[in-house]
Amino acid sequence: MRYRGATAVALLIAWLALVPGPATPADAPPEITLTIENNRFTPEEIKVKAGVAFVLVVVNKDKAAEEFESKDLRIEKVIPGGKTIRLKVPALKAGSYSFVGEYHEKTAKGRIIAE
Repeated sequence: MRYRGATAVALLIAWLALVPGPATPADAPPEITLTIENNRFTPEEIKVKAGVAFVLVVVNKDKAAEEFESKDLRIEKVIPGGKTIRLKVPALKAGSYSFVGEYHEKTAKGRIIAE
């Protein structure tokens, strides 16, 4: 009987070693902050690693709303004045992806470069 108990415990330990644990912060996609202030994006150019998803944290420091729009990324999102939003961006192929603040296209513009 003792032999069976030891075998069962060994099998349980082996099985637990194969089961993935809960997600850790290391598994979370990187966050990149983009600020809207005085109807401009800062930074205007963001570099990311190609093939890696990320979260774009958009902070609107202006009192008025702005719309983050990227036809390249197929993202459109209004950010109310004084608010912050998080946009999950899928892994990108190497290249350049432009974006604008649709309400102030002449001044609010930038690009994401995936390398």
